[in-house]
Amino acid sequence: MAQVGGGDVAKMAVLFERHHRALFRYFVSMNRNRELSEDLVQDVFLRMLRYRASYDTRQSFTAWMYQIARNASVDQAQKRRGEVVGIDEFDDRRPEPASGAAGPAEIAEKLQNLALLRRALDRLPEDKREILVLSRFQNMKYEEIASVLGCEVGAVKTRVFRAVRSLEQIYHTLAKEKTA
Repeated sequence: MAQVGGGDVAKMAVLFERHHRALFRYFVSMNRNRELSEDLVQDVFLRMLRYRASYDTRQSFTAWMYQIARNASVDQAQKRRGEVVGIDEFDDRRPEPASGAAGPAEIAEKLQNLALLRRALDRLPEDKREILVLSRFQNMKYEEIASVLGCEVGAVKTRVFRAVRSLEQIYHTLAKEKTA
């Protein structure tokens, strides 16, 4: 990003190739809308280009990028307030068995558990879902998350712990409803 900030705008293509998939997964995890997520990814990279002079090389690039992503998401939500939005499926891919040993029953059970986990994640409040997406699915370090959220690392740890606990409670409630 330092090179882009220095005027080598062509390097933005390299950044796009490295980070667009992770940003897309982040947005889809948050809003469940593939088209909107694609638009938001494009918006983030346009904003990065527009605000390239504000990037501080002492700061984590990932944290800076996700701060921009968060702002783009909030701006989009404000624009769309009041619209009826459909929920797209999070991921159309099906898990492949790790070895030839997994049978159809095991695969079906894994798919059911994954669907249940997705439903539980959808029921989490947005702030808890976001912290789990950043920490567990985007594999961001707590320090980077703290920078994105504008809080202390200890607060991030506490929020992740609480979000995991809430997710677990929702998951178990949904599992009980399923068997009842």
